[in-house]
Amino acid sequence: MPAAYLCGIDVGTTNTKATLISDDGAVLAEASEPSRINQRGPGWVEQDPDEMAAAAERVLGECVRQAGVDPARVAGIAITGQMAGVASVDADWNPVTPYDSWLDTRCDPYVAVMRRRADSIIAASGGPPTYSHGPKMLWWKHEYPEIFRRIHKFVMPAAYVAGRLADLTGDQAFIDPTYLHFSCLADIRAQAWSEELCSHFEIPMEKLPRIVEPSDVVGRLSREAAARVGLVSGIPIVAGAGDQSAAMLGAGVIRPGIGYDAAGTASSFALCVPGFSPDVAHKTLVTGRLPAPGLWYALGYINGGGLNLRWLRDMLRALPAGGSSCGGMGLDYAQLDDLASRVPPGSDGLVFVPHLGGRVCPNQPNVRGAWVGLRWSHSTGHLYRALLESVAYEYSIYLDIEQRLAPDVAFHEVRVVGGGSQSALWNQLKADVLGVPYTRLNRSEAGSLGAAILAGYGIGVFRDLEAAVSAFVHPVERFEPRPEKRELYRPFAAFYRNLLEEYAGLWEGVASLSLSR
Repeated sequence: MPAAYLCGIDVGTTNTKATLISDDGAVLAEASEPSRINQRGPGWVEQDPDEMAAAAERVLGECVRQAGVDPARVAGIAITGQMAGVASVDADWNPVTPYDSWLDTRCDPYVAVMRRRADSIIAASGGPPTYSHGPKMLWWKHEYPEIFRRIHKFVMPAAYVAGRLADLTGDQAFIDPTYLHFSCLADIRAQAWSEELCSHFEIPMEKLPRIVEPSDVVGRLSREAAARVGLVSGIPIVAGAGDQSAAMLGAGVIRPGIGYDAAGTASSFALCVPGFSPDVAHKTLVTGRLPAPGLWYALGYINGGGLNLRWLRDMLRALPAGGSSCGGMGLDYAQLDDLASRVPPGSDGLVFVPHLGGRVCPNQPNVRGAWVGLRWSHSTGHLYRALLESVAYEYSIYLDIEQRLAPDVAFHEVRVVGGGSQSALWNQLKADVLGVPYTRLNRSEAGSLGAAILAGYGIGVFRDLEAAVSAFVHPVERFEPRPEKRELYRPFAAFYRNLLEEYAGLWEGVASLSLSR
């Protein structure tokens, strides 16, 4: 029987990606293009939904062209994308608002409003109020009431793209359960919108999309979209999942006890668990659903952990030639890794705070970035290593909470994906700080692959998700924690935790200085 081909699209923050696979375990083509982000003022981060949809079509078409496959054999498409932000459509699927990104912090006053009911929200939805759906909906409702009245449905970016491909109407808008922990408005176990929470915050339930399963077919490729991407019309479009959930599937995180590290623009750390255990006590982690039925995860993330590395690299590259003794001009990530590898664990007493855009888990919007302990003897390598170590220190806080939420789960491996997974130095120091083995996979791009596998599962090409993933993904390198390094890191991880806990007033003071101008 001729092979069936499946495509997954990932509508990301910095890039839109696509992966084309065959049902026999081969990755046939991958394509990517940079995303355009609009930043027009403090805290302002948006994307144009139609630009996102056009980019998705281009990478989809590029995959088909690269692979040279028979378009008639493409059997299914699924889409994943950013999870915490919101877009919106009118009744005819025209965008009413820009995509209000998860990096956009303008809804901060409404995070505070929802935080008053944080216990109820976490217990029902799985996640604490942060820069996510509920506060963003309240922001549009109260700051732009005329625009809010025009909104027929709020949608996720991936759903918006699916609607464009399938020519959906506003009444067909959808969301799947892997996003609901960011809603602040759902009963995630029941897979339903919470009448109690929607009523309390006066969010009209009719503006919320229907909830479907990740494997449900939500539409079919329209004739017009098919012509644009070089496919045939009528191909089933499967709902897909949020980017973290899809990437966990694509990384083979499908059994309790397996950890997940997305070393990308955001730095995300999660543990697969067998049940729903919301973090009501700490209000730090989100508990979300995985695409595989019956599996959940507890996750925390730094909203710019990987972005910090690019920030420092670009800052060093911007220095005038010969104008600095730091030796940083023109360095790439591999060269920065090399400099950092010459620095001992703990960076000779230098600790970095990675929350340049505010801390998300828990929601502490006024926390900002800092190097603490700087001395004249510190070099570029020290600065860069401190950035890498700060992510591991933050992860150690998440891991401690995750183990309390799931005390009966044996945590035995972390699977790392994303661009940062290529850094052996970073993988090793994370293993050392956390005391858990790190595994690098044969594929660093897991989101669009996970979506493609979901497409196959949704249309019946794949009957078993674990078997399907195993055909595409396998470990290629393992980093065992070194006990002597773990002992060296313990006081630094403890110092980092105390720094965040005991100096809340410092961050508030810095914020007040910024607001006074």
